Order: sequence, then C-alpha cells, then structure tokens
Amino acid sequence: MQTIIGSTGEIGKRLAKLLHNDNEKIRLVSRNPFKINDSDELYKANVLNRQEISEAIKGSDTAYLLVGIQYKASVWEKEWLQIINNVITACKTHNTKLVFLDNVYMYGKVDERMNEETPYKPLSRKGKVRAEVADILMKEVGKGNIKAIIARSADFYGPRSLNTFIHPMVFTKLKNGKKANWIGNAKVKHSFTYTPDIAKALSVLGNSEEACNQIWHLPTDGNALTGEEIIKITAEYFNTVPKYSVISKTMMRIAGLFSSVARESVEMMYQCEHDYLFDSTKFENKFFKPTLYREGLKDIAGYLK
Repeated sequence: MQTIIGSTGEIGKRLAKLLHNDNEKIRLVSRNPFKINDSDELYKANVLNRQEISEAIKGSDTAYLLVGIQYKASVWEKEWLQIINNVITACKTHNTKLVFLDNVYMYGKVDERMNEETPYKPLSRKGKVRAEVADILMKEVGKGNIKAIIARSADFYGPRSLNTFIHPMVFTKLKNGKKANWIGNAKVKHSFTYTPDIAKALSVLGNSEEACNQIWHLPTDGNALTGEEIIKITAEYFNTVPKYSVISKTMMRIAGLFSSVARESVEMMYQCEHDYLFDSTKFENKFFKPTLYREGLKDIAGYLK
C-alpha cells in the first residue's frame, strides 16, 4: 500500500496515476479526498489530528507528504511543526517510509547553484519553518527511527499548475493576448521544476531503497532562463507579442494592503530579485533527466490552447 497525504493537488493527482500504472495499491488522504483511479482507497483525515493521520497511514509501506497549508507565516509556524511531528509519529508507529515534498525556502539567498549540500540560512519566517521541519525529519533519520526522503523542488510550472505565480501572470495573460507580469527582476535567471517531472521523480524515489534517508533535488533543467526569456518563448508558442510589466517589491507591498498572498510574498522577493539557480545533478546522474524548458513551455501552451 502506498498512501498520498494531500492527494487533491496537481502533484498528488499525477502521482496517483503513476503509482496506479505500476500496479500499486493506493490510498488517497485529504480532508475531502476523491478518486483518481477506480481502485483508489479514500481516507478522510486532517493532518493536524495525530490519531486521524496515524489511522490514514496504517498499513502503508510508503507515505508521500504533499500537503499545502495557508500561505501565511504565522500559520506555518503553528501548523507545519505539528504536521511533521504527527506524520513522523505515524510512520514510526506503522513502520512506513516517508517521502516529503519540500521547497528551497530554508536556503535563503544563495549566490551559486543550490544543491543538497547547500547550508540552511533562511531569510524569511517561512524559510525558518522549513529549515526546522527538515532538521526534525533528518534527525529522526539519523537516529534510525524512520526511513525517509526529502524530495526538494524549485518553483513549480506545468500544464495544470494553476496555483503558481507564473501561470496566471504569464501563461494565461499571453494566451489571452495580454501583457504578462513578472515579479521582481525579469533579467535574472530563475529555476522552475516541471510538475510532471516532480510526480515521476516522487514515484521513483518512493520505490527505491537506494534513495532512502537522503535529500534529493528533483530533476530541473539546469539551463535556467530569465523571466524575459520565459515570456519571449511562451509568446512564440501563443503567436503573440512578448510584452510584460514588472511588479516591484514596493508594488507588492501596496498590493499586500488588499491581498494576503501578496503581503506574505514580500519576504520571499529576494528569490525574484537575484539569480535563483537549482541544481539536480545528483538525481539526474542516478535516475532520469528533466524536461527542458522549451519542451515544458510548449506543452503548457498546447494544453492552454
């Protein structure tokens, strides 16, 4: 049995299909789960409830933690530590391997490429939370209390990844013949990880004993593009003009007076003002190569058309 905690998001749905194709028994867990495959087992649970999440994981060989919570620092500080401790306790109780989908907030501003050895130097409240969560999990691994994998990704992009900033601000705008928006500096390079690659990589890691008890950067095209280049290439696929405007930190602060997401994004603006370069060489050398940006952007344009 393989269990996906947070199964209703884009990554969870893709992962469920891949595991099903590999003839795995699948349990989908969320507050309101729904079937992706006819044979899926559904379990309704709240990750903040230790007993519910323990019952959800019971009988599982592998559990994938893919949950997303409200994008608010105060919520993250309260809930993420509770979530990871609940899931770790459940996995220890039921001898279940854990695969945790993580981000790069804990690294802070990095002048070179981020890899699995990059030290944690968070610049944000949310980054401090992610550093603490990762430390808690890897300490349990170090003590031999749990088998676990941290699968770390750059920002998402993909055909159905509607909750990313790049989708509504770039892809949807250009599809409709409008001027795109870019946050921060459109002339610095920014890594993005393709969502179909994320799901495929999770299925590979979750079923590889060699991958256990390590941190893995998920496959991401190493030839990062600037925002301007992404807009230009995408505009070509939509046969439109690659016009764009830039949203500065000041503008984001003003938007934050009316939008909680904008307000919470201000502390992460450093990621968009400087080169944001993600390295997945370790994964690529062991498993498979990432989708190239031109191919991914072409797929997104084709899907939206």
